Parts: sequence; C-alpha cells; structure tokens
Amino acid sequence: MSDDEAHAAFVAIRWADTGGEPSCPRCGCLAVYAYTARRIWKCKGCGHQFSVTSGTIFASRKLPIRDYLAAIVLFVNAVKGISALQLGRDLDVQHKTAFVLAHKLREAISAEQLKGNLSGVVEVDGAYFGGHVRKENEAKDRKDRRFAANQSGKRRPVVVLRERGGRTFPFVVAKESDAVPVIRAKVAPGTVLHADEAAGWDLLHAFYDVKRINHTAAFSLDGACTNQAESYFARLRRAELGQHHRISGKYLAAYAVEMAWREDTRRRPNGTLYHLAASAALGHPVSRVWAGYWQRGRA
Repeated sequence: MSDDEAHAAFVAIRWADTGGEPSCPRCGCLAVYAYTARRIWKCKGCGHQFSVTSGTIFASRKLPIRDYLAAIVLFVNAVKGISALQLGRDLDVQHKTAFVLAHKLREAISAEQLKGNLSGVVEVDGAYFGGHVRKENEAKDRKDRRFAANQSGKRRPVVVLRERGGRTFPFVVAKESDAVPVIRAKVAPGTVLHADEAAGWDLLHAFYDVKRINHTAAFSLDGACTNQAESYFARLRRAELGQHHRISGKYLAAYAVEMAWREDTRRRPNGTLYHLAASAALGHPVSRVWAGYWQRGRA
C-alpha cells in the first residue's frame, strides 16, 4: 500500500457509518473541509482540527499509518498471540514501541469483548497463570513450587465464563471464590452453570441451576462438563508458554481477554478479524493507560 491508500483504508474503517465521509470527533458535524497541505480536516461547526486517528487509541501517533495497518494484520494473524519482540522485528521498530502498540490493540478489543451479559448455558472454570519461580541449581536445594510459601506471589487465577454458542468472558481475581460477585453481575438469572468440584463454586447454587463435574472421574458425565472453558485455558496456556513465555500479574487480564477474543473468532477469516480489530481500535477513545512514549515512565 502507498501512504494514500493506507490513509484511505483507515478513513473507510473509521467512518464506515457515514459512508466513508469524515465527521468531527468533537461535535459529530459532517460539514468539514480538508486541508491540501496535510491529511487533516477542520470542522465548519466548532472549528476543531482533526486527523483520521484523532480521538482514537492511535492518537498522537508517530509511525506511518501503513505500519499500524501492518501491525493489525500481524496481530490478528497470530493464532495464539504475537510477542512484542516478534512484532517489533516484523515492523522494524523498538521493542518498547511494539509492546505499547500491542497492548493498545488489546485494550481496544477488550472493550468490545467484555460488553453485555451472558445467559443460556455458561461454563465456569478457573486456572492459575504467571508467577514464574526459577528452580535452584542443585536438586537438594529445590522446593516444591506447588505450595504458596514457595511461590513468588505473582501467580493469579484466571476465571472464565464461557457461554455455549456465545462469548467468552475472563477476569483475574485473588482467589477463585472472589469470582462469585463478578459471576452474579455478568451472568443473567435463570442461567444454567456448569462448574467443576472446586469449593469456590458452592456459593453459586444459591443463585443458579449449577451442574457439577468431578474431573477425577470424567471429563463429561450426566450432561455436565466444562470442556469449552478448558479449551480456552489451553489457548491461554499455549500463549503463555509458546509466545510470551512469562506473563506478569500486572498484564495478565489484558492477555486473558485477548485470548478470549481469539477463541471466539477462531473460525472467522483473517479479513474479518482485521476489520474487527481495526474498527475496535479506531472506535476506542484515547488510552489513559498506554499514553506517552513509554507507559512505565508515567507510573
């Protein structure tokens, strides 16, 4: 793509509702005129000047628009995620630039993924991620890392709600039992829940029709199973081990929602995924987390 073609593609995606005609992001006025020297517009109503990325998650960009289009294509093409190091190599940018860019895309698709509530038949399950602890050199000094006292404190459970035939909603909690208030807020009354024998799900019987499955006996028994929730965890586990290698607790929720989006759209063509991700990014407001040259400098 040339720069003009890439810019035209962004315009068509951002203002698809108006037939590709730019509208003012401040007042919504369609009466705008374009500058000839720069790719910006000015609103005739409020006088606001804006570009195709103004007011979006790509606001105040430094890279050419073609690089953002390429980043979206690379991001959605990866089945189990793409590391910031790989993305930076493909785009020929610094690791920091690729890291922030990937997290901006995760923030945008997360806003769309977590909308609404779940109903019908929903599977509930939890699994632990993050918190890597290096083994001691000598075998006699090694500790059992399954015990909480020998962990780093950064390992967190991800609880997932997966609606059969619908969406996947993951979230990070301190322990599985803390997920009950979130489940009540996101799952509609009258929903049938499927869960395993973990004690944290006992409280759900007071609010829903819950079917339990004992995984030591079977994966599916008497109509109860959480196989679709386990399928989501398999994707997230492969992303952690094969792509990112380590995911800290600070960013675990972002990666969890990204894998939920990938799991829900796994059977859709790449062109559709590209439009979904690009529309989410151009429809999302300016990030308050991933702002500035390097977000750690704002902490």
